Formats: sequence, structure tokens, C-alpha cells
Amino acid sequence: MTINKETNGQELKILLEGRLDTTTAPELESECKASLDGVTDLTFDLEKLDYISSAGLRVLLSAQKTMNKQGSMKLIHVSETLMEIFEVTGFSDILTIE
Repeated sequence: MTINKETNGQELKILLEGRLDTTTAPELESECKASLDGVTDLTFDLEKLDYISSAGLRVLLSAQKTMNKQGSMKLIHVSETLMEIFEVTGFSDILTIE
């Protein structure tokens, strides 16, 4: 998985490419912990994300909990395949998906 970040003041956009699974989730979790300090607007761009596992969902949930305290978080460019996973797991009710 590839993680690219774009920062603009207190806004952070994280672009994910590839597979967010048990192997790659710890990398994203570390990146989030290191990057979210002072961020009030977090966006995950999932346009090039092919797959997300329960480990990946856990990282997104953790990021959402952090952002609930300091700002907002949203997911953009979510494919039909990923949207189905979010709906089946109930994450579509928890996360802001545009």
C-alpha cells in the first residue's frame, strides 16, 4: 500500500493506494498517530484503494475517534466495492462518506 499526504494548514488529506489489510494497517495507524496533531479537517481519499480488511476498518475508526475530539473526518472517492464493505459492517453509519 502507498500512503501519500497533502497538508494545507490544519487540513490533512491522506491518499491511499493498494490494499489496506492486516499487513499494511499498522503503517497507516503509525502515520495517523504521527500526523493528526493540530489537524482539524482530515480527508481520506480512497480512489485508488482496492481492498480494506477489518484491520483497515479499525484504523479508520480510530482516526474517526481522534477527529471527533479535534475536528472532522471524511472519506472521498469511495468505490462501490468499498462502499459495500462499509455498508455491511455498519461503518457507513459511523463515517462521513462523500
